Amino acid sequence: MEIILAMVLPAVEAGRMALQEAAAGSGITDDGMKFMAASVVMGIGAIGPSLAIGNLVGRAMDALGRNPDAQPVIQTNMILGLAFAEAIGIYALVVAIMIGFVF
Repeated sequence: MEIILAMVLPAVEAGRMALQEAAAGSGITDDGMKFMAASVVMGIGAIGPSLAIGNLVGRAMDALGRNPDAQPVIQTNMILGLAFAEAIGIYALVVAIMIGFVF
């Protein structure tokens, strides 16, 4: 969470600088800004699910190492959690595609 909060201020400053340069005539178009925004959305949207999936699988392996007899229950819950975490990444992809091509 701290890493995401640490990235907000530099991202805002980079956007502000890009807008100032665009106003000064550096050649950044509206389409370019849309695709830059889409890439930022996809980049930030992929961080959360990747951390969640890594944490989930690591803890499942720890649980299996401590209690191998509980493998069916742990595996079922792990796969369900992976599906929910992956859905968040897919939502970020949909938003990035919408920013890039629809708006």
